[in-house]
Amino acid sequence: MTNQTIALNFPVPSALGSLDQYIQAVNRFPLLTAEQERDLGTRLQQDNDLDAARQMVMSHLRLVVAVSRQYMGYGLPQGDLIQEGNIGLMKAVRRFDPNRGVRLVSFALHWIKAEIHEYILRNWRMMKVATTKAQRKLFFNLRGMKKSHVGLTREQANEIAMTLKVKPEEVFEMEMRLSSQDVALDPQPNDDGESVSPLAYLTDSDDEPSRILEHAENERNKSAGLARALATLDPRSRKIIEARWLNEGNESTLQTLADEYGVSAERIRQIEVKAMKTMRAQIGAQ
Repeated sequence: MTNQTIALNFPVPSALGSLDQYIQAVNRFPLLTAEQERDLGTRLQQDNDLDAARQMVMSHLRLVVAVSRQYMGYGLPQGDLIQEGNIGLMKAVRRFDPNRGVRLVSFALHWIKAEIHEYILRNWRMMKVATTKAQRKLFFNLRGMKKSHVGLTREQANEIAMTLKVKPEEVFEMEMRLSSQDVALDPQPNDDGESVSPLAYLTDSDDEPSRILEHAENERNKSAGLARALATLDPRSRKIIEARWLNEGNESTLQTLADEYGVSAERIRQIEVKAMKTMRAQIGAQ
């Protein structure tokens, strides 16, 4: 099979639809022989032949799909894992040296995993879950090293810590992070089309800038309207209203005001009712 034939037989993944169709297509891509791989690698290295690079990438897309399946346990879309792995594959092809006698599949494996690792660490639900090289190694190996789905014993944690050169406490902490269940904040509709995720009921619309501005404006208007309404009252009526309703935390009783003015409590109540009626009429007219 010639290189030209290989190029013609490669379909274009971007023209495919679903992820399943993409996977089926890349599994049909022909594999390169060692001789074809050396020839294409030489063309890319010496002549910067982009068609040679394309053929090497396309023939190894199935490898990226296979590697992506190893990282499905992190709750990230396989399509995104494949996309990041493809970036690693392209980097590997660009750095591939056909004169070293190493097949591209072995060389590319490191680059594919490295890109997927970086993607998972950037986007997994526990941000900054692994910061040092040892912690990253622990992050990506702990699941496989656990002998069961139950929690680790102290002996098992010590064994894993010794193998990966980390502290047993770091093993327990990583296990807790990997087994934790986070709740998505973005609304997900239920069967009735209603949002039931935390974001639907944690959001406080009163904190929106427009609501805050509207509330402040209403308060200013109320204060200004109240002041104008109070100004229409005679001094005694105004003082009674202020003492009864506007002296927050220290409101006067009818009897207290009655003793102050030397009248009955009933008379104070009548003055209060009349003053309130006058104020409501004034505010309603504004």
